[in-house]
Amino acid sequence: MASEASETPPASRRRQPKGDKRERTRAALLDAALALTRERGFEATTLQDVAERAGMTTGAIYGNFRNRDELFMALAVRQWAPIRPRFAPGDSFADLMRATAEAVLASIPERGPAAVGALTFRAYALRHENVRESFREEMAKGLAAGATWMEAVFAVEDLPMPPELMVRVINALIEGLLFQRFLTPELMPDEVFHAAFAALANRPASGAAPKPAGA
Repeated sequence: MASEASETPPASRRRQPKGDKRERTRAALLDAALALTRERGFEATTLQDVAERAGMTTGAIYGNFRNRDELFMALAVRQWAPIRPRFAPGDSFADLMRATAEAVLASIPERGPAAVGALTFRAYALRHENVRESFREEMAKGLAAGATWMEAVFAVEDLPMPPELMVRVINALIEGLLFQRFLTPELMPDEVFHAAFAALANRPASGAAPKPAGA
């Protein structure tokens, strides 16, 4: 029995689940698309280019994505995933905003290299209505999930505005702060991030003097 058991792991490694292979294929295609779109832009990148760069056929692409735009959308989602601040049960909305500022700042090293691609994809989506609609649907899902979570965690009176509006404001703030940081880092130090999210919570930024009573 010991001998049979010792021979099992190599055999099991050879019979990897189909799902695992599919994920590896998708990852390889997305990696190839990422490299090509950074080199040539979205408009000039074809499915044939992606397949060749990945060492596959276009059939492999169509086995994972319906078309070029769906491939690009998947790439955009992977490269610009939602920022998730640390939050513990019982934390206040002000705690969440403070954690959000910290999480956004922590994401800068990873998002910096992806910023040009993220902006280029947005420009591409503005020129292609079907891509813009897919982008809108993807964002709408994330915003709806965020609003549902916020409703479950905070009482209405704890929020400065309705949850469905709050998540949109937070998203716009994150996007604007990040892209401005990448474009003009000298004008967007960490203090700006902390102050922006503290303002949403109607609290002074860390280190800032509180307003006098009645001011």
